[in-house]
Amino acid sequence: MSNTETQQNSGLPQEKTSRFHGSHPLYAIGSILLCMLPFMLSGSSVPTLLERIVDEGYLPILSSNGPITYFEGPFGYTGFEHDLAEAFADHLGVELVIKDESNLGEMLNLVGTRSGHFAANSLSVTESRQKKLQFSVPYMQVSQDVIYRRGSTRPKTIEDIVDLNIVVAANSSHVELLKELQKEYPTLSWKEVEDLEQLDLLEIVHSDRADITIIDSTSYTVNRNIYPRARRAFSLQENKDIAWAFPKTGDRSLLKAANVFLSSYKDSGELDELTDKYFSNEYLDVGGALTFSKHIDKRLPKWETYFRETADEFKLDWLFIAAMSYQESHWNANAKSYTGVRGLMMLTRNTAKALGVKDRTDPQQSIYGGAKYFTQRLERLPDSIKNPDRLWMALAAYNVGLGHLEDARKLTEQQGGDPDLWDDVKERLPLLSKKKYYKKTKHGYARGWEPVKYVENIRNYHNILVWHNESLQRRLALELQNEIEPVNFSNIQNGTLSQL
Repeated sequence: MSNTETQQNSGLPQEKTSRFHGSHPLYAIGSILLCMLPFMLSGSSVPTLLERIVDEGYLPILSSNGPITYFEGPFGYTGFEHDLAEAFADHLGVELVIKDESNLGEMLNLVGTRSGHFAANSLSVTESRQKKLQFSVPYMQVSQDVIYRRGSTRPKTIEDIVDLNIVVAANSSHVELLKELQKEYPTLSWKEVEDLEQLDLLEIVHSDRADITIIDSTSYTVNRNIYPRARRAFSLQENKDIAWAFPKTGDRSLLKAANVFLSSYKDSGELDELTDKYFSNEYLDVGGALTFSKHIDKRLPKWETYFRETADEFKLDWLFIAAMSYQESHWNANAKSYTGVRGLMMLTRNTAKALGVKDRTDPQQSIYGGAKYFTQRLERLPDSIKNPDRLWMALAAYNVGLGHLEDARKLTEQQGGDPDLWDDVKERLPLLSKKKYYKKTKHGYARGWEPVKYVENIRNYHNILVWHNESLQRRLALELQNEIEPVNFSNIQNGTLSQL
């Protein structure tokens, strides 16, 4: 279990105030002797950092809220860096505690303090950072990608961007790279932005508030569907190591333990599985992504209240129900298929009647009916299926029916898979369309590839909605805090941009 903090280190022991406030050297010597006294009396040596962490039962680290690092999902905190760090904490037998720090410069300054023993934030290993920090063995490699806005001229070389408005994250490895390139291209200039994630930089280019940004290839892969007008142009630098950042000096016991864990995690294949989980998301074609983005702005606000109210009643995530509705109808209340299903949640006449929905075309009734029907699928699944697999299988049942899902689960078990894991079941669902298999099942033929596609689409839409909403809320909060308007880059002179 992880505990994410946003303001103070609640859950961490507070720093004790020294009884001695004088500056005389004897006071300092006395304090040291008092601290050492228990160990002198017991004959024990001073415990290592690793030993103290295991004894205290928690591992405080530094990170920032984001799609790659950590975020709150339907079942608690998740994200690539979160899951990797939590696996390390589990390996040590302690609880993971994350201290959120959105300012990258401040995060690096806090490494090794009571706020966090190391930073897990998709950090590139750079020459400049190595002067102040030491890094674990790398667990990923990324390129640094130039991002431009679709519809403008695509740059192909560094010469093509030297006269453009470039915005990058302050204190990032991208700034270091630009400074190196500036030696060869003296007219190259850029603006540095504090406290923004790489997702926000994509939004800035997507909304035409800057010509160019530079982000890691992993960030582009994860977020490319959220702001589809922000497109990859070319890579400035290939194969940069990503690693955890530890303090340069002091006890190395935790760093050594992290290196052993990361090497073992990689050798076991678990690192590849985690990487696939977060970075192999399905890519929407440009037209689909642009349409989704447009509908988020134009259609979703009309139904948001209904989604929120219904989700509260059934204890579901409103963005998840919204993602289901988009898959069903593209948030078109008048949608109708050739099979006769209608409305925002595309209910059949019989299903609507069974759910007590009198008018399938009424948006509020349709959303209520869809959420109720989904909840019924969720509740009828065997108790042995745990989340998140339970959620994905309920979605599949919503699409193809509980009977066909059960056929696929039995087929999975017969073939040596785990019928309670979605990744195993989704491999067998398409087999229900083959006579060799469906003739032996209770419910017969099914277009088994459709629920697989259905679940993957909704998961993808949900991720996009979560981070579109997160980015919007963060941007609004920042503008409210600073009482500012969005930046007009045409009015900015060369220099450092401190706010958006």
